[in-house]
Amino acid sequence: MSIPYVSPQEFSAEILRHLKHSLGKDESHASVYDWRMSLSLALRDHVVDPWFASTRRTYEARGKRVYYLSMEFLIGRLIEDVAVNLGLDAVAEEALSALGQDYAAVVANEPDAALGNGGLGRLAACFMDSLSTLGIPAYGYGIRYEHGLFEQHFEDGAQMETAETWLAQRHAWEFERPEVSYPINFGGHVEEHEGKAVWRAGETVVASAYDTPVVGWQAQWANTLRLWAAKSTTAFDLDSFNRGDYMAASAPEALARTISRVLYPDDTTDTGKELRLKQEYFFTSASIQDLLRRFLSEGGDLRALPDFVAIQLNDTHPAIAGPELVRLLIDEHGFEVSQAITTARSCLAYTNHTLLPEALERWPEDLFIRVLPRHHRIIQLIEAAHIAATGSDIRILEHGEVKMGELAFIMAHHVNGVSALHSELVKETVFADLHSDYPGRIINQTNGITPRRWLYSCNPPLRELINETIGTTWPDDLQQLDGLSVHAKDPAFLDKFQAAKDANKTRLSNWLQARDGVSLNPDAMFDVQIKRIHEYKRQLMNLLETVALWNEIRENPNAGWTPRVKIFGGKAAPGYVVAKQIIHLINDAAKVINADPATREYLQIVYPENYNVSMAEILIPATDLSEQISTAGKEASGTGNMKFALNGAPTIGTLDGANVEIRDCVGAENFFLFGLTAAEVTARRAVPEYARRAVEASPRLARVLQQIEGGVFSSDDKTRYSGLVQGLINHDYFLVTCDFDSYFGTQRDVDKAFADKQAWTRMAALNTARVGWFSSDRTISGYARDIWKTPSLISARGSRQDVA
Repeated sequence: MSIPYVSPQEFSAEILRHLKHSLGKDESHASVYDWRMSLSLALRDHVVDPWFASTRRTYEARGKRVYYLSMEFLIGRLIEDVAVNLGLDAVAEEALSALGQDYAAVVANEPDAALGNGGLGRLAACFMDSLSTLGIPAYGYGIRYEHGLFEQHFEDGAQMETAETWLAQRHAWEFERPEVSYPINFGGHVEEHEGKAVWRAGETVVASAYDTPVVGWQAQWANTLRLWAAKSTTAFDLDSFNRGDYMAASAPEALARTISRVLYPDDTTDTGKELRLKQEYFFTSASIQDLLRRFLSEGGDLRALPDFVAIQLNDTHPAIAGPELVRLLIDEHGFEVSQAITTARSCLAYTNHTLLPEALERWPEDLFIRVLPRHHRIIQLIEAAHIAATGSDIRILEHGEVKMGELAFIMAHHVNGVSALHSELVKETVFADLHSDYPGRIINQTNGITPRRWLYSCNPPLRELINETIGTTWPDDLQQLDGLSVHAKDPAFLDKFQAAKDANKTRLSNWLQARDGVSLNPDAMFDVQIKRIHEYKRQLMNLLETVALWNEIRENPNAGWTPRVKIFGGKAAPGYVVAKQIIHLINDAAKVINADPATREYLQIVYPENYNVSMAEILIPATDLSEQISTAGKEASGTGNMKFALNGAPTIGTLDGANVEIRDCVGAENFFLFGLTAAEVTARRAVPEYARRAVEASPRLARVLQQIEGGVFSSDDKTRYSGLVQGLINHDYFLVTCDFDSYFGTQRDVDKAFADKQAWTRMAALNTARVGWFSSDRTISGYARDIWKTPSLISARGSRQDVA
């Protein structure tokens, strides 16, 4: 399939046609919103043909489909993504310019679809891009949240949350499918009828489909992202309305919509837990019903389902897919229990993303029975079959809880970790016993990122230099970037590489000035940590080192310090008290340090509020130093580390997650390593009072903690951070105190390295050149080969399945 040529003049006419016929506006009265919608619809028109053609090809080939189930799809803005993959980015910009419009301003008008919280959701979005680029038939399944992840605002430095409103305006990219809907049941009870279990539901909502086509590179293939919205079976109670009870009249609709209203409702309450469980079952059940309908519509025999269906569970959120598929096979299609379990397991695979016990979901058993009584019985059958087959002591139902990690593992034919280190730790820690029960089930698929968005689109200056240096065929074969390595000794090439970085730093500086009134020194080192705020990611250690550096500069201002801008970005879960304290402390410290005339020439802290994908696309290309400083053994993989390295930012990091593989690829000399290893972390925790000892052994750290606890950064409330500091001294599970001195010393090595501009630029260029392996195309090829057994349906892609 080739992309038909469209001239800028033709595309201008297409935009104007939508402006008139779809938006009902003429040029003289059109707003930026009208131009943005018209541009989006014109681009969408060009996606439909490859989308239809791909669907027809799949049906004709009776191809195996991948069904990717994820609570999050952090797709961000789509205009540039679609335009780039269609090869129409330059055409669209020229067409809008001819119409008197600023392309960048129109693109910036698009809301960020905040349907995710971080790496998990962005990974799912990258995977959808790669599935389409590789020509692997696939559906992404998730929830069409009316309000995505909350908008973050700071009030006196503290995080405040308000509702996110991406659907306040029409979403240009989706197609509503009112004919595709499924009943989703909750509650009630289970009866025995003629020897069969019958679920008598107490509540039913309807899952209604909305489809967004996802086009791959050069429009060779397009797949579907299908998101489910919850609707009531009875949208409006006229009798109640006529009686004057207007609230009751709309109550059924409001209660149903609650299920798809908010991403990750606060589950610290019983009602929050119930809503979260309902959300997970809602989208999973709708997805399983949908894929069965599609399979049966082609005349398939359900006994052959695993030959045509591959279901990937992105974390434990859709783990209920196993019991749901078993339920449908038994209750609606007459399968015997053992046959249903075997068939379901042969379809299902599970991606584990965490070694944190609290992140492996567990539901109170009484709640689970109340919400999903039939599935509780199914899980009992699954558990019994597991014990009978293995003699294992591992239970899914234990201590009054339903353990979703164990359920996902037992019901999957493969379980994959997401980096080499993580996959080994999965075998040794959280699933050690199940690994013994099912040897060979755990495999590795190291995460990746799509180079289309995370280099080609977000970093035009570097893109143009790469095109000039090695040609233009690298965006779907990222390992071609290795061809840059031979140029890393060429002063002329390094000058151009640094010029690209400088252009990106200037863009970020201008953006922050316009957005927040913040002035940056573009010649300073831009030292960036952007990710979800969590204790194990150790934004707190970064802040402690910043305060220690501030102290050193104040005491010796003429020591030739390397100017730094410390940039933080990320949100804390609304109920995560410690993470929100860390945010508050960063902002409080910024207020004091940025106002200090003795140090502000050398040190500045910036924390732009409401971090999202669009902000990342500006921050990452401008970054000089990438902070990947999680406690070793706690970060499953990371994908931000890959994005930074790809855009020419050396890493300061621990041997954690994919840092290990990044360091292997770029070379130890181009990576700033510090801290304890995963094994050393485990050993250190066995030492009595290890945190207190670390503080006592580090006068520098002790001073910083005394300053924070003493109110140096919180003069309005000198006890604000006492609990945070005492928590570090007495507990410090994530070993901030133990790694602090190593981190501080390595940062001073960074200072020295950055002072040698040409050597630093060479290091940055080699990071870009050597991380082509971290393409999500390579990752998806691995899933397709090792887990799904799905070939590409693009003939020219056959050889790409061997990419490893």
